[in-house]
Amino acid sequence: MGRPLRSEQVADDEVSIVHAVQRCVRRAFLAGIDQATGTDYGYRREWIRRRMEALASVFGVDVLTYAVMSNHMHLILRNRPDVVLAWTDQEVALRWLKVFPGRRIEEHLGEPTESDVQMLVADRERLAEVRRRLSDISWFMRSLSEPIARMANRQDECTGRFWEGRFKLQRITDEAGLLACAMYVDLNPVRAAMAESPDESVHTSGYDRIKGDQGQEIDSAAFDLVPITTEQAGAERRNTPVDELRETKRAKRKNPRGRRIRRDGWLSPLTLDGSTLASDAALNHDGVRASDKGFLGISLKDYVKLLRWTAKQSEEGAGRNVPPSLQGLVSRLGIDLSMWRDLVWNFQRYFGNSCCAGSPSGMSQFAESSGRKWARGYRRVAECFAA
Repeated sequence: MGRPLRSEQVADDEVSIVHAVQRCVRRAFLAGIDQATGTDYGYRREWIRRRMEALASVFGVDVLTYAVMSNHMHLILRNRPDVVLAWTDQEVALRWLKVFPGRRIEEHLGEPTESDVQMLVADRERLAEVRRRLSDISWFMRSLSEPIARMANRQDECTGRFWEGRFKLQRITDEAGLLACAMYVDLNPVRAAMAESPDESVHTSGYDRIKGDQGQEIDSAAFDLVPITTEQAGAERRNTPVDELRETKRAKRKNPRGRRIRRDGWLSPLTLDGSTLASDAALNHDGVRASDKGFLGISLKDYVKLLRWTAKQSEEGAGRNVPPSLQGLVSRLGIDLSMWRDLVWNFQRYFGNSCCAGSPSGMSQFAESSGRKWARGYRRVAECFAA
């Protein structure tokens, strides 16, 4: 039985949470230490993180969890068509033109002008398509992957693929699957022996949240959502030398708005607000992310505590006894306490070949909704949940 179509996994008009994986071509360490030459390309992981941060400020897609590794990356994303629907036509046009301005100046993307925005707003059919794309996970991943590939190829003075192909997509069906998947993603560097704990796992959402909670700030990579006037754009191109224009644009990309934010400020908040209605879009008004809606029914403090404990259970068969203070976080989701460590550390064993990840009931419901009789891996996953 083949995988469901992308359209079966994520509908354009409904909010969905997915686990996306993108690998480098031939799984080469193109963002780590090249095994053939010994060259360290680890700094490219920050390229990817900053690009994600920038896209989170313009797309109607929430970045819930992420991990950038040496030869692949994991993201848990939530599309937000409800948020995009609440944006004005001018906001939609400007956000799209910030990512796809439609022209280049000496290989540097040109800033959209007020007239560019108005021209797109006047094209109703095109604007409707753009509005749909701004909450489309495939367009988000395309906007993330392509510029990174171009930058790396330019640096390496070569052509060809950087990524092996289309990203792998997996639907998260419920909170049990979401918590397990989030822990699995945040613990990727620990599992790969790149770090000893989440506190040292740079380029993961877990690290960002821990440091953000401690008050650490970073230069914001969010797009500056203000169009320039047509006159200003024309004067800049006529009067500014190309080298100076290139340097100005390069400097602006480092901190487009000239502001600093909490290290995790661009990520979706972790904890769901119990006082907020489920249907509330919870728009973010700081311009650093799509919304202020959380995604888990636990506090950041409890999440980090469970994350750190799970990270220490590295040996097979370990972690059979979840500490009493953490048992409620796991058992309320129906997960067998003795299987929690196994479910997270061996996430790929249980869900790697499945089109979805979640509790047995959640996987069954998704399979039925996508026209299947069952979801692959259902029986094995059932072993990790209490009867």
